[in-house]
Amino acid sequence: MDIIVGGSFVGERALFAAKNLKITKARFFDGESPLKEGEDLSVTACSFEWKYPLWYCRRVAVRETYFAVAARSGIWYTENISLSDCKIDAPKTFRRCKGVSLEEVEILNAQETLWNCEDVSLDGVSVRGDYFGMGCEGVRASGLRISGNYAFDGGRDIVIKNSVLYSKDAFWNCKNVTVADSVIVGEYLGWNSKNVKFINCDIESNQGLCYMDGVVLENCRLKNTDLAFEYSRVRADVDSHIDSVKNPKSGEIVARSFGEVIHEDEYVDTKKTKIFVRLG
Repeated sequence: MDIIVGGSFVGERALFAAKNLKITKARFFDGESPLKEGEDLSVTACSFEWKYPLWYCRRVAVRETYFAVAARSGIWYTENISLSDCKIDAPKTFRRCKGVSLEEVEILNAQETLWNCEDVSLDGVSVRGDYFGMGCEGVRASGLRISGNYAFDGGRDIVIKNSVLYSKDAFWNCKNVTVADSVIVGEYLGWNSKNVKFINCDIESNQGLCYMDGVVLENCRLKNTDLAFEYSRVRADVDSHIDSVKNPKSGEIVARSFGEVIHEDEYVDTKKTKIFVRLG
């Protein structure tokens, strides 16, 4: 493996199609696509300060590296890439990638980030920005922190654990999602999604969990959650009060107490849903 230590790289495609290369403490700026079409790259303690640094790459490990704001659209169409202990200030990072692993990565400008990617692992990742993870498939996340709306819109086959999500309209249009031991705060949670399960979660959502085909809550707490489950097929075991429930389509809802249950025969068949107050 060839080794580069230090140095500044400018100009378009500065290290185009590099292979079997280890790069440490280098600066890439004033030139697009410096490592486009690279293979088997190790990048450590570097900085990317211009557009499109890692497009169409394969087998890349990036550590302790900074992506500046101008390094927008930084990693697209790349396969088998890992980032650890990195900071990303650039928007639109990760698009149509396969095999993405992020560990202890901070993404402070996550607008349109991680879109339409497959086989994604997120461990200790912190995100600030809207539309994170749109259209992704095969996501596994632990210790994820999101502050931004519309997270994981249109996602498929997602498992999230021990995470905190402040996100309006999270998990819309999704299929096959499990969220466990997590906190989710945001309006209109989960609309138009299918096969979504929340296990031991704390949820706060105005008009959340509506228009869902198969939503399951196991040992969850619902705080400041009203008009929940409208037109949803639901099975919910809630260890708290629910402010209000409105016109669930079918299923069973158990909670410690209810502020209001709105059940209107003209809109749903009320016989298809059982609602119980938990005793003890």
